[in-house]
Formats: sequence, C-alpha cells, structure tokens
Amino acid sequence: MAFSQSFLDWEAATEAKGQAKGITIGQREQARSLVLRQLARRIGIMPADLRSQVEQLSIMQLDELGEALLDFEQLTDLTNWLNTPN
Repeated sequence: MAFSQSFLDWEAATEAKGQAKGITIGQREQARSLVLRQLARRIGIMPADLRSQVEQLSIMQLDELGEALLDFEQLTDLTNWLNTPN
C-alpha cells in the first residue's frame, strides 16, 4: 500500500514533534529528580506541600532552584525561595 507524500510528510513532522516533546518531558523529570535529591541532602525531609510545589516548577525554575539551594541552610530557605516571585 503506497501512501501519499503529504501523508508521509505529516507523519514525519508529527513524529518529530512527539520526540521533541518526549525529550522536553525527560529533561524536566531529570532536573526535578536531581533538585529533589539535592534538597533532601541539604535540608532533609520536605513536607508534601513544598515537595508538590517543587514538582510543579518549570525546567528554568528548577535550574534556578538548583543553584539557589547551594546557599540553603534550613527548610525556611526553600519556603522563602518558593514564595519569592522568580
């Protein structure tokens, strides 16, 4: 069965978009996982509400938090960071 060129072009474009979206999701998951592990080492166990806030951050925000957490000494530092408009 032969497919038209326009269908093949559409299929290739759709596949590329799907791959790009998958890569973005993977990057976000990786960044989130790394930041959560760093926070756990730095400040210990986080309350569920703060963990949920961190999990909702964008890749850019996770990157910023990853840098900021190097200066954190206690849980309130994370709370203050999350409550400060970035």
